[in-house]
Amino acid sequence: MSWDILLLPLPADLTSIDDLPSGHEPPPIGSRSSVHKALRSAVGEVDLTDPTWGVLLGPTWVIELGIGEDDPVESVMLHVRGGEDGVLPVIFRISRALGCRPFDCSTSELLADDAQAGWNAFQSFRDRTIASDSLGEP
Repeated sequence: MSWDILLLPLPADLTSIDDLPSGHEPPPIGSRSSVHKALRSAVGEVDLTDPTWGVLLGPTWVIELGIGEDDPVESVMLHVRGGEDGVLPVIFRISRALGCRPFDCSTSELLADDAQAGWNAFQSFRDRTIASDSLGEP
């Protein structure tokens, strides 16, 4: 189970996806090579052996980066697993490097720099789900 964050090139002053005009199409993030270069600059330890799927290992978390096969790259999906709060600054570093805004797929909201609540809510949900599965409860 992962906390899924979609990175999209959206206006900096946008406060909600609902405020986008009908039919809005964000521009592409950039070419695959420029996305890889930005990722390596932001998080040098990212593994881009598979150019469509990156992996970034932290001390208590992992982020898988779904870059996709399209070139130019339209969006990047972050699949975040693990725990502790050190992952949040990394998410924002990646977002800024790509010129994107992070969208929390579980709440359907744009993440703000104080996104602690969304990450904590995901971890609580995950932990409850795992606990109920281990007890054989529905």
